[in-house]
Amino acid sequence: MNLNSAELQPLKDPVCGMNVTDQSQQMLQHEGKSVYFCSAGCKAKFAANPAKYLPTPSDSAKPPPPTVEPARIDSASTIYTCPMHPEVRQSQPGACPKCGMALEPEMPTLDEGENSELLAFKRRFIWTLPLTIIVTVLAMTGHRLQWFEMATQSWIELVLTLPIVLWAGWPFFERGVRSVINRSPNMWTLIGLGTSAAFVYSVVATIVPDVFPASFIAMGRVSVYFEAAAVIISLTLLGQILELKARSQTSAAIKSLLGLTPKTARRLNADGSEEDVPLTHVHIGDNLRVRPGEKIPVDGIVVEGGSAVDESMLTGEPVPVTKRIGDKLIGATLNTTGALVMRTEKIGSQTVLASIVQMVMQAQRSRAPMQRMADQVAGYFVVTVVSIALLTFVGWGLFGPEPSWVYGLINAVAVLIIACPCALGLATPMSIMVATGKAATQGVLFRDAAAIENFRKVDTLIVDKTGTLTEGKPRFDRSVGTAGFTEEEVLRLAGSLDQGSEHPLADAIVQAARERGLVLNNAEGFVSITGIGVRGSVGGKHLALGNTTLMTQLNVEIEPLKTQAEALRAEGASVMLLAVDDQLAGLLAVSDPIKASTAEALATLKSFGIRVIMATGDGLTTAKAVAAKLGIDEVYGEVKPADKLALVDKLQREGRIVAMAGDGINDAPALAKANVGVAMGTGTDVAMNSAQVTLVKGDLRGIAQARAISEQTIANMKQNLGFAFVYNSLGVPLAAGVFYPLTGWLLSPMVAALAMSLSSVSVITNALRLRRS
Repeated sequence: MNLNSAELQPLKDPVCGMNVTDQSQQMLQHEGKSVYFCSAGCKAKFAANPAKYLPTPSDSAKPPPPTVEPARIDSASTIYTCPMHPEVRQSQPGACPKCGMALEPEMPTLDEGENSELLAFKRRFIWTLPLTIIVTVLAMTGHRLQWFEMATQSWIELVLTLPIVLWAGWPFFERGVRSVINRSPNMWTLIGLGTSAAFVYSVVATIVPDVFPASFIAMGRVSVYFEAAAVIISLTLLGQILELKARSQTSAAIKSLLGLTPKTARRLNADGSEEDVPLTHVHIGDNLRVRPGEKIPVDGIVVEGGSAVDESMLTGEPVPVTKRIGDKLIGATLNTTGALVMRTEKIGSQTVLASIVQMVMQAQRSRAPMQRMADQVAGYFVVTVVSIALLTFVGWGLFGPEPSWVYGLINAVAVLIIACPCALGLATPMSIMVATGKAATQGVLFRDAAAIENFRKVDTLIVDKTGTLTEGKPRFDRSVGTAGFTEEEVLRLAGSLDQGSEHPLADAIVQAARERGLVLNNAEGFVSITGIGVRGSVGGKHLALGNTTLMTQLNVEIEPLKTQAEALRAEGASVMLLAVDDQLAGLLAVSDPIKASTAEALATLKSFGIRVIMATGDGLTTAKAVAAKLGIDEVYGEVKPADKLALVDKLQREGRIVAMAGDGINDAPALAKANVGVAMGTGTDVAMNSAQVTLVKGDLRGIAQARAISEQTIANMKQNLGFAFVYNSLGVPLAAGVFYPLTGWLLSPMVAALAMSLSSVSVITNALRLRRS
């Protein structure tokens, strides 16, 4: 192929498309033309396969690719769901058909206004509160002040109470009726029964007082309880206002994550110009300039410049991370001092931030195993309370002091009103919502509530080596050839084969080969044998590259290089053996530094009494060398994915609660089998999809954080459940008058309404304490 000025723009890097100048130190002569590059990496890629990066003559005749609108974090239509029953989902606001609770957006947005139901309840509360106060004052003092005849006062109270019950309280009656129709009795069933009983009785007593016996008459009229109905509705409205406000705070962490994304990005155009564009106009492959003090707009890779990037908003790590050419960037993190040019790799819902938001939302809508007990109790709760209310009415009517049936009615209403199944239902969901949001800001992502509940029970941790204990960014050390193979030939063949592998060790070999200007050929019949190596054909030769296990399977004699391999492994290097046509051709050594935080993390975990085991596909000698530096006593080397799975199963059969921490495809089966799988956020998507917990930064210290979060959350859930059980266990008997013979205590329905309203608010407020933990 001939290269002419029409096919190659000399001031544009043909590999990454970045603007360069003829002063760039990275330059190649290709078919008589000078080609300039932004970096040695791009230069090596071009040298290996120029045809891949040069347009063909027919390219100019091709129509431009269609513009694809990037996926958004938020969806076009909002889905509303119930905090207590996440399986309930609908496209418009409303009430849950199971519990009657107000539905809330599944995915909160930054531009959403105040909750429409909250506004409606506020309006109903404010407009009817004066009427409630007047009715209550009349009921408490009217007989003393004698402003009206008592029969006339009953009519005045009726007129004042009508708008309170029929307008302000209408949503409660709607939910109560719906609960009966759906055969799902709930809090609104009880409130509807209690309020309507007090109101209907009082209406009948006002309109046709003669139907009641003389025992119902007190202070010149048949006793009425309009003030009870009015106060119950007003206090229930107040409780709902407080609850909705408190619930809105549980999504604060999600909103703070959504708020991290910048609205625009500075794009470098093909003609060399720059422009600020909305983030939705950024596409994969675009080059973006990030100036000091600006946020990284999307996920990508540095192609020019260098800086320190503050990733604390996503990882919880306070120290800025140095970024150079070739390093990955996470969208929504903050560029501190340097100037960068980045190439876009992920946009919209593909970004790390979007994945974090989705995982947090999924976890918040899951149900903790601990909730099952509360759900079982709640299933019989309403029917039990209604039965107790009927028994209270009959018992007081038959055996109570005069006016016995009036006492029976009022106490029955108090029983219906004070019982609060919502306090039980909200006990764990609120704690989970707050905890998962808080954890996300610390770089710990829980996939579901069960992971939070189980993490505190973990007593054994299995860790992979590469990418978990070590940086996961291996550096090529050296290659050694047997007779007939030079060091460069061993590296070239291994690099050609490893181009199809996703493993960090493979990437280090490929990069080393390219940096040395070696020409890499495409591998045919590439096969990755998870955990032990890869196979394929290069230039008509059958190659195999992997550990000792792979060589043994292929009956390749490794004795000629065994001593050198063991010496390198003793230094902590990972050694891969290369076989050409089933004959040993050489070895390659790659070193992977231990993460600076690993030793501290393991010491913390051991202080918790956690047993730490290393299981790696690397050679046993290498594994022991790394383990010795970190104080790990139990080591398994050259293990395949099936071996890791078997190890997890063996420990579980011994009664251990096992956590598995890894980052690769070979860790996925063990991650899924473990009681809690922990994936490094720096690893593969397969590992993260198999795990219940993801550490965004890929730092083992996150496991200690996750355990602390788990312990605090479970303690909070137990507090909420304990409060809900104690509240209902004491409140219902008190309202029924069980303690009256001993103490003379009776509970007014108005006090019962206040207690009921505050019970749910108390549970939510206690859950919100986790934000400060």
